[in-house]
Amino acid sequence: MSSGVGLKIVSLLPSATDLLFDLGLGGSVVGVSHSCDHSGAAGLPILTRSIVSPDAPQADIDRAVSEAVREGRALYQVDGELLDRLNPDLVVTQGVCEVCAVTPGTIDAAVRYLPGCLPAAHVLSLEGRSVAGILDDLRALALAAGVGEKGEQLAAEALHDWQAIVPAAHAPRVLTLEWVEPPFYGGHWVPEQVEQAGGVNVLGAAGTDSGRATWPQIAALDPDIIVVMCCGYGLADNAEFARSLLTRTDLRAVKNGEVWAVDANAQFSRPSLGVVRGAAVLADLLRGRECTGESVRVG
Repeated sequence: MSSGVGLKIVSLLPSATDLLFDLGLGGSVVGVSHSCDHSGAAGLPILTRSIVSPDAPQADIDRAVSEAVREGRALYQVDGELLDRLNPDLVVTQGVCEVCAVTPGTIDAAVRYLPGCLPAAHVLSLEGRSVAGILDDLRALALAAGVGEKGEQLAAEALHDWQAIVPAAHAPRVLTLEWVEPPFYGGHWVPEQVEQAGGVNVLGAAGTDSGRATWPQIAALDPDIIVVMCCGYGLADNAEFARSLLTRTDLRAVKNGEVWAVDANAQFSRPSLGVVRGAAVLADLLRGRECTGESVRVG
């Protein structure tokens, strides 16, 4: 593809939509997923839906997701007929987490019985599981859309901002929670964010999946700070989830008023450039400073 001008792009995950707009390609996006909440994507055709209601209690969502994964059922459905009508040049999906967004296999299933569907489309699967991987995905997306130089520029700027983050000096022990009922600790790039901010990550390793924990396990680790960043939610919802932990008075973080909530969608859950700002927010949080609209101490 020689240029982003004139391309028709379908983005089936929110982080890709964010990256496309960062690259100046918002005008080329012709369809998005139900989770894409970038303001520039408002009103665009929606090609996906989830089989799980996001409004259900967390324990019910976890149960439904676990059952679907165990039974081999896709968590998302793609409107293959709409995808066919849009006739995109580039379709962007992901292969990192089947719980978070559409995977290439789901696209294949949606268009399998549509003769001639996507004959010329390039399907790009983003695979970043670390900060470096996110920047590689940015470059790959830019190249696929014909704006490689812009991708290199944005990646260089993001790396500069990442390296410029001033870490907290006292190295508190930090637990990040991507779910609270049941508890899941943060994985992929989140441990890198914690370490770049000056914290000691007590559960999870950079580049690996997030995982299920138990409250006795968490109590034994006894972190200094707990940061709630439930996947798929913004600051207000995460503040509510964080407040549900305040009854756990056996935890040092609860007793010391060091339970925090952040905007997971914008800065932690998605493999987008927002993770750089997220690490900076964490650095301030570890110093005890709230970032208005980006973090809040709940108790």
